[in-house]
Amino acid sequence: MEVARSVSLGWRRTRHIAEGEAEARPSNAGRPALGRYGTWPTCLAMLLAAACLGASAIDGFDFLDAETAERYQRLITEFRCPKCLNESIASSGAPIAVDLRRTVRRLMEEGAADDDIRDHLQERYGDFVLYDPPFKPSTWFLWFSPLILLVTVVFVFRRVARLGAVDEPAPEDLDRARRLLRDAD
Repeated sequence: MEVARSVSLGWRRTRHIAEGEAEARPSNAGRPALGRYGTWPTCLAMLLAAACLGASAIDGFDFLDAETAERYQRLITEFRCPKCLNESIASSGAPIAVDLRRTVRRLMEEGAADDDIRDHLQERYGDFVLYDPPFKPSTWFLWFSPLILLVTVVFVFRRVARLGAVDEPAPEDLDRARRLLRDAD
């Protein structure tokens, strides 16, 4: 009678071996198994490479003084990336954001004031590039939409509350209901 037993061949793989058959051994016998990634040095190398890639800087601009660097950082956080929608050009890695950061740097080197830089980018990319758009007729909806939404919500809640309110029944109606219930018994 042939007896079969299971032999482990690694991560969740087994093979049934009949009696008298040579046992199959996994190729990594005696070494710690790490799945499909290989050995520990390979994992450590991949971890180190990922850490180095994550630590790379977006811009490598050098400034003469800390005040200029702070001004540059403040300016690039004020502008929205046209591609990323709700991300500043400081934190975006999109090519257009890189170009905008270079433009801000170039304008700063040319001696432009902060307002001149804002005006230049707003003229070129529109009000969308500013996180704080100006108050003008083309942006009125943007400025007044929260107020319009609030008024609408208050109106709807008051309307629902008024429709849901139950008036007290008149005494005659209560007497009539009591008589109907007594007669039904």
